[in-house]
Amino acid sequence: MKRIVLGIGLCCCAIQALAMSVVFINPGKSDELYWLSAGKAMQAAADDLGVTLEVRYAERNHAQALAQVREIIARPLSNRPEYVIFSNEKGTGPELLKLLDGAGIKTFMAFNGRLPGVGDIGQPRQQYKGWLGSLEPDAEQAGYLTARSLINKARHAGVPRVHGKLQMVAISGDPATPSSLRRSDGMRRAIKEAGDVRLVDEVYASWSQEHALAQGGWLYVRYPQARMVWAGNDLMAMGAMQVWGHRGKQAGKDVFFSAVNTSDEALQAVRDGRLSALAGGHFIAGAMSLVLLYDYDKGRDFASEGLEQRWPLFMLFDANSAQQFMRLYGKQDFSRIDFRRYSKVLNPALKRYSFSFKPLLK
Repeated sequence: MKRIVLGIGLCCCAIQALAMSVVFINPGKSDELYWLSAGKAMQAAADDLGVTLEVRYAERNHAQALAQVREIIARPLSNRPEYVIFSNEKGTGPELLKLLDGAGIKTFMAFNGRLPGVGDIGQPRQQYKGWLGSLEPDAEQAGYLTARSLINKARHAGVPRVHGKLQMVAISGDPATPSSLRRSDGMRRAIKEAGDVRLVDEVYASWSQEHALAQGGWLYVRYPQARMVWAGNDLMAMGAMQVWGHRGKQAGKDVFFSAVNTSDEALQAVRDGRLSALAGGHFIAGAMSLVLLYDYDKGRDFASEGLEQRWPLFMLFDANSAQQFMRLYGKQDFSRIDFRRYSKVLNPALKRYSFSFKPLLK
């Protein structure tokens, strides 16, 4: 009996020793729901794939992200991860990449990839051989879907026009993060397509509810006739809603708001009509990045479908889908998702990857 137990123990140790190891430098705060969801979805994927995952939160602090990377590099070789996943948040990606690649650690960008012409890092596997690739949600899609829905709601409500145009103000994240810029690009595409909308101003609130409160107050005073407020995430939308609410304006009736992300507050606001447009689901980008790295590690390189991948992970929520999301994932438990089914290694008949969030509500 002792020999059998010992044998089982040795097998378990061997499996653990062979487990693929990954560190995710999470750029968000550990109490910030979106980035918490991203980390927990990645852990669910890691559990399914047998990957050893360590999530480090940078707390939206560039210096802390750098310190975390330097700590990883300083570890003994036996304790270093094989791969580090990070995001090019606020343009910090090139600096993190140079450190990690110089230490011989393979890297992958998730959520935010490179901005062509910014940072001079070239394409994956060229200047930095260990930079394997990137996977981003199609942020332009999110900006477009939310702005188009917002415009349609305002039209249907008969919002007053100024010189024949509906007036919109925008509160974006920051001018250096790729996803922020692309969400704004999508918003502008929807405005151009609409033809009867004028974007009177766009400000940046650093993804913060507090900053959106300050920026929103300024926008309200300067553009009192603007009845549409497009926001790059849920926190900024909630800050803006507070501003208009404090001035006696009712969200969803007097003024219309849009947002991105699936916080409970945003989903509930969709259900009760205060939020007119909401896109989300893209927090699974990190989990899907793990799938690509898993296949690469097992000898099935994802390069055949592109080194810099951008997927339509966003979906537009209505009251019913918001309720369904809260029922399935409201407690941040993503263990019901079978991430193994996305892997080409584990599903040899799978010819192409297919990443999207909407099917996960079924």
